[in-house]
Amino acid sequence: MEKSEENLELITSYFDDFSSLQLQQLAGLEALYKEWNAKINVISRKDEGGFYEKHVLHSLSIAAAFDFTPGSNVLDLGTGGGFPGIPLAIFFPAVRFHLVDSIGKKIKVVEAVAASLGLQNVTAEQTRVESIRNRKFEVVVSRAVASLEELWRWSAPVLKKKPVSRENPSTAGQGLSAGGNLSKVGKGLPLSDGDPPRTSESLPMAGQDRSAGEDLPVASGLICLKGGDLAAEIAASGRQPRMMEIYELFPREFFRNKYMLHLP
Repeated sequence: MEKSEENLELITSYFDDFSSLQLQQLAGLEALYKEWNAKINVISRKDEGGFYEKHVLHSLSIAAAFDFTPGSNVLDLGTGGGFPGIPLAIFFPAVRFHLVDSIGKKIKVVEAVAASLGLQNVTAEQTRVESIRNRKFEVVVSRAVASLEELWRWSAPVLKKKPVSRENPSTAGQGLSAGGNLSKVGKGLPLSDGDPPRTSESLPMAGQDRSAGEDLPVASGLICLKGGDLAAEIAASGRQPRMMEIYELFPREFFRNKYMLHLP
């Protein structure tokens, strides 16, 4: 546990004001995933040494760029072992996360991790997103599961038509969710439209301090984490996502050439 708490300092160096329960949940993640990884290959074993950077902090880059309204419903498409859904569910305890994957053993891990951590806002299901019927979500999140074209084709039918906003919170609760503060996150680039990431003043800067009354954009639509040269993939999708280089949020070598794409 001491080693996990030491590694947890990576998270608390960017986010603060977690509750004691959230800190316990975050600190418990590494041991749980190591235990399950010894039985089922949930995450690459070569990544175990950088668990908090490569899996937890990477997932929380979404929380550094967006706010989630309490009571809203988020679908984690192709969650694998629970990323980005599990870290986001810890960060936003007032938001409901539904984690789906077509591989049953991975969902078994997700359910076990959520139960061990006492996450009441997480449900998991072995299914394909195309099979989800009569249920809609304000946000779909995903991490390196498929091409942008496929992700949008799968997401569009399950997304609510009316986006969440602070002015219209009736579908998703009131106010801002309780979660970690972003006051320690470096001043990052806002999501840019289509082109390579660039500095702009058109959106609130990622990493603003929630306690200071500065609002991040409210999450809506599809938000996915991807890496590498995305120009061809974006062109093939026929969409124009807003994008952010995660390195601008977390200036660590691992996050170079890793991006967050957003299709509202």
